[in-house]
Amino acid sequence: MEFKSFLIKYAEIGVKGKNKYLFEDALVKQINIALKKVDGEFKVYREVGRIYVDTLSEYDYDEVMDALTKVFGVVGICPLVQIEDNGWDDLKMQVISYMEQVYGHKKITFKVNARRARKNYPKNSVEINMDMGEAVLDAFPEYSVDVHNPEVLLNIEIRTHINIYSMTIPGPGGMPIGTAGKAMLLLSGGIDSPVAGYMISKRGVQLEATYFHAPPYTSERAKQKVIDLAKQVSKYSGPIKVNVVNFTDVQVYIYEQCPHEELTIIMKRAMFKIAEHFAKESGCLGLVTGESIGQVSSQTMQSLAVINDVCTIPVYRPVVAFDKQDIIDIAIKIGTYDISIQPFEDCCTTFVAKHPVTKPTLLGIEKSERKLEKIDELIKNAIENTEVIIAE
Repeated sequence: MEFKSFLIKYAEIGVKGKNKYLFEDALVKQINIALKKVDGEFKVYREVGRIYVDTLSEYDYDEVMDALTKVFGVVGICPLVQIEDNGWDDLKMQVISYMEQVYGHKKITFKVNARRARKNYPKNSVEINMDMGEAVLDAFPEYSVDVHNPEVLLNIEIRTHINIYSMTIPGPGGMPIGTAGKAMLLLSGGIDSPVAGYMISKRGVQLEATYFHAPPYTSERAKQKVIDLAKQVSKYSGPIKVNVVNFTDVQVYIYEQCPHEELTIIMKRAMFKIAEHFAKESGCLGLVTGESIGQVSSQTMQSLAVINDVCTIPVYRPVVAFDKQDIIDIAIKIGTYDISIQPFEDCCTTFVAKHPVTKPTLLGIEKSERKLEKIDELIKNAIENTEVIIAE
């Protein structure tokens, strides 16, 4: 059956009170953006408590589903038949035609679930359920009714139009992009940071990213890997501006001047300073990282506290309490895992101490940083020579 319309279901938006329309408008905007990548012409609009997508030309069903299931804020997509109210007999005929085309004469259990938003309709919801259930059974004797656990939930909504649908394709949930500000993602070539970016953008946060490149210690293929990760995340978050920072001089200088067991902590503090610069420049309200407590030496509670101290804006860590397998599962789901495991190292894995400190103190780290007399100049040069790539 070729569907001409889709009902878009949302969840959290429905409890936003007087501001609900702002979130609905944002969701309509994101759906329109997603469908621009699909061949065909579409009309996206909202009515009271409902958002619809109408197809105005030929289209590819799978492509539309792929686009809509990546829009944050959508919890379900329901292919539907939308008809005018031409009386009860016409409605029965339309419902029977729908069931014939979608399920044929398979042996299924079903339940009719009617909602009468338009109260002047001559039958109430209970009457519609009973009478339509009887009509369907008469047309398909092989069907049976199961009011507790039906295989098919046949929805009939009496609104300005009448909606008939029985399938719901799950969406990603969350909130529409752009409804919760903007944040700067510290993006590496690992598994964790792309997942963190996905998760924060699922809450409606627009993403920008900063990647630290260290040629010749990291290759152009390592850089391309990170851009590919950003492109994959952008399928959900929208286009991502990636700041590619040449971090080699900063990293080598820290390596030469500081105790090697403190290298990772001091290096990350420099990274956070640089990322915060770009964040403030772009109006971001915080930094986002893929750190998880205890995963590596620089991600102990003590290490995270020392790293955080260098920042003047919040640092968000969406996967902070996740096990590695939890993160991997999400990476597989969103399509970043196979890219992340490509064997091209980033700068965080190039200069690694054999015995890194796990319980650093702020006083100790600041004492070591006082040896870095040229660090501000090197950071300034790194910022000025940053390459910008738009991943989409």
